[in-house]
Amino acid sequence: MEQKSKIMKEGYMRSPQRSLLYALGLTPEEIDRPLVGIVNSFNEVVPGHMHLRGICDAVKAGVRLAGGTPLEFPAIAVCDGIAMGHVGMKYSLASRELIADSAETMALAHAFDALVFIPNCDKIVPGMLMAAARLDLPCIFVSGGPMLAGKLAGKVLDLNSNFEASGAFAAGKIDAAELMAIEQNACPTCGSCSGMFTANSMNCLTEVLGMGLAGNGTVAAVDSGRLRLAKQAGMQVMKLLEADIRPHDIMTAAAFKNALTADMAMGCSTNTVLHLPAIAHEAGVELNLDMVNELSEVTPHLCKLAPAGEHHIEDLQAAGGMTALMAELAELGLLDTTVMTVTGKTMAENIKGAKVLDANVIRSKENAYSQKGGLKILRGNLAPDGAVVKRAAVAPEMMTHTGPARVFDGEEEAVEAITGGKIKAGDVVVIRYEGPKGGPGMREMLTPTSAIQGMGLGESVALITDGRFSGATRGAAIGHVSPEAAEGGLIGLVEEGDEIEIDINAGRLNLNVAEDVLQKRRAAWQQPEPKIKKGYLAKYAQRVTSASTGAVTVR
Repeated sequence: MEQKSKIMKEGYMRSPQRSLLYALGLTPEEIDRPLVGIVNSFNEVVPGHMHLRGICDAVKAGVRLAGGTPLEFPAIAVCDGIAMGHVGMKYSLASRELIADSAETMALAHAFDALVFIPNCDKIVPGMLMAAARLDLPCIFVSGGPMLAGKLAGKVLDLNSNFEASGAFAAGKIDAAELMAIEQNACPTCGSCSGMFTANSMNCLTEVLGMGLAGNGTVAAVDSGRLRLAKQAGMQVMKLLEADIRPHDIMTAAAFKNALTADMAMGCSTNTVLHLPAIAHEAGVELNLDMVNELSEVTPHLCKLAPAGEHHIEDLQAAGGMTALMAELAELGLLDTTVMTVTGKTMAENIKGAKVLDANVIRSKENAYSQKGGLKILRGNLAPDGAVVKRAAVAPEMMTHTGPARVFDGEEEAVEAITGGKIKAGDVVVIRYEGPKGGPGMREMLTPTSAIQGMGLGESVALITDGRFSGATRGAAIGHVSPEAAEGGLIGLVEEGDEIEIDINAGRLNLNVAEDVLQKRRAAWQQPEPKIKKGYLAKYAQRVTSASTGAVTVR
């Protein structure tokens, strides 16, 4: 086993470095062993991360059991739910790049031999996967696990229930006491929010990519099995180091295709269309949006978890977890099971003998919710470079829709109009200048989409934006419109009352305005002043690329 850390700790010229390791309390025996960085995103702000000290301690125990020396360092984490609906959300997607860059900095500055990543919530998982692909050191992932669903008066709740309840309260459908009851019961435990939202989507797809052990995406945060999984991950990273198995051996083109296929089968968050291409970019693999539609056409929609359906992550775990889902997809010939994984075995070996334990949660192809996948990429004059919708969470009445544009140059204006009763059945709400550059930061739009649902307009109003949506969003919510308004995209030329045509199954998104009229508008359009002119977001806006390429930053 070659130790990369020897460059930092061996020889008489490294005596000062060893002195600093002794200052940490390390013994000569610990210094002599492989040094394993434990990247822990614990903080006291995010419910998905508040318990990660315990997970980290379990990982360290596993590393020590297998003969390594664990050294913990932190990563930042933004709670999308807390940041939602105000300026804080501008920092969420942008934090993904900070997480990747900081993990790279710590790993290379301190010459770690291997890494264990402990993420949990939305941007932390992809940020750490980007770092893993970039560094290509032996590494493994173990998430903090999902939150349990809430329960109230016989109903199952999650964070999205609360967002929609706010809209229902604005519409006078529930009173303050009912809102408070939902508020206090929707999020009952630590962990990543309990539906197939972005965090759980990415933690589940980490299993499919081969970078996490079985259960990484589905064992509950409060289950003792999560601690056992963490210990196993700590032990397994030492085996990966011994065998010199690295992310580039695992995160191959075939592995990313597998992840997209599982994504279609589960109807994951639309944010996966941002994150998987960004991770692939770091791994030297090209993913384009057309692959989403290609795989969606041949992949049945087998799982319908919240917000699209009634089941939650705990139900997926009880049904056999991702191992059972992968086995079902492999049986249909939809996965390349020869790919290597962090177990040191192929996917085929990992899923051998796995069975679906609840056919209501993981359906068969014959009983699928749809014979096509959960996501759809739309194109047209409004989105020549693409836009995305969670087809699995769209009401049948809204699969095709033509209506007048209601135009807002920012989320706050739109929310005020929706909750103020100014949006009517048939409208198409357009929220622009919220893209990666124009936002900056490409805010999620859970507040307006939930308000639409809560106001009882989910089956009659569409929303399109150059921003993005939470994994908790449902309805005809079309995001990632590219090019974005701030880069001169057509969405910036839409005017109040213009007719917008949406055909989700056909993959079309068009503005029905004559070309000569658009030319006049384009000639009069002016580049808006940046909304933020200093600090990290100002630098981010200068470097970030289109949503259609994963909103990666260029160096």
